[in-house]
Amino acid sequence: MKFLVIVQDLRVSGTSEGIVSRSFIARLRKSYPEATIDLCYFMGYRHDYHKELLNADSISEYLIKRKPPLLIKLSNAIYRRLFTKSIYKTYYLNQFKKRIAAISYKDYDRIFIRSSGLEYETILASKDLPILKEAIINFHDPYPFFFDTSSNKDLTKRELLDFQEMYKIVQVSRICMAPSSLLAKDLQIIYGNYKRFYTLPHQYDSSAFELLDHSLVRKKQKAISMSYHGGLQFGRNVDILLDVFAELCFENEFFKENVEMVFRLKSSETNRLKNKYKGCANIHILDGLDFSNSANEQLNEADIILILESYLDYSNILLGKAPFVASLNKPVFALLPMECELRKIIINDNYIATSNNSIEIKEKLKNLIKDYKGKDEKFEPFENYFSEASFANQLDKILKV
Repeated sequence: MKFLVIVQDLRVSGTSEGIVSRSFIARLRKSYPEATIDLCYFMGYRHDYHKELLNADSISEYLIKRKPPLLIKLSNAIYRRLFTKSIYKTYYLNQFKKRIAAISYKDYDRIFIRSSGLEYETILASKDLPILKEAIINFHDPYPFFFDTSSNKDLTKRELLDFQEMYKIVQVSRICMAPSSLLAKDLQIIYGNYKRFYTLPHQYDSSAFELLDHSLVRKKQKAISMSYHGGLQFGRNVDILLDVFAELCFENEFFKENVEMVFRLKSSETNRLKNKYKGCANIHILDGLDFSNSANEQLNEADIILILESYLDYSNILLGKAPFVASLNKPVFALLPMECELRKIIINDNYIATSNNSIEIKEKLKNLIKDYKGKDEKFEPFENYFSEASFANQLDKILKV
């Protein structure tokens, strides 16, 4: 078997897509140890990404320039005003398209195209290329962003044009897949219900990472340390949790003496939150860490891992950090919408509270702390959902299509 993976993010830190794409490649290797795996990596800037840990047979690297030539920059605004379409976007995608068109795609048994961010450049660049008919394309999030359940954007002519372009790609592609069953279902409906979308969850595989740096790890200061590492975008409401926790620390002597919450944030909200909760000694709002330090801090110092998702009633995504959290084998406290993918995956309802319900959050949090038995007890909130065996089984079904 010979695989090609076209990928847009293999960074080891600062991005969930880099982590899940690296893990996908690692799991692909473990599922097919004798296969040839070639990578085509489009990067926005030169960087070290520990390529040796990916265990690929070959990696072709291409640097994509975002800065357009002066003529395109000057004419783009006028062109977009007249025709809605962007000359700059065409210029930018053509850099991908030129490289993808040169691939000897017939040499491969299966081809995966993975993208990142909100723009889906690698997938959009495959339009009208013969490789698309053989490609398995991965939708990590809804596209266009208007269809994201946390989006507050208006539906514009530009996004309608983007949708039309992606619609054509979906119909031609060999297979479409998404990391959550809800997202797969929604995308299948959005794109006309002619093409089935398969589910292949995000993965985390430690073999794709070198987690040697622990120089910035914070030692916990209370008997029970609850920890959140990540961002606050896409409708996540951390204030409701922190308000409840601060209230519990004021009312409950056990909480005050024994429990802390540590938030490692990469967010514009960090300073606001520091000022708001500076009066509560049990709350620690800190800057985010690189992935090595972050992983080590959660592994060695955190007792309970916090998960935050949208405060809205519905979310169809699967958080990229979920498989990493599962690998820690620790209890979780997840603030989730009424309907979302993680509610289907986390097996114990005691680990879940509705993200916009402060009364439920307070009650569940009190019970979780009361029932916590310590690190000696093994926890598997996600059971085997993110296991190697589950990945291999789901991937095998997709490849047989």
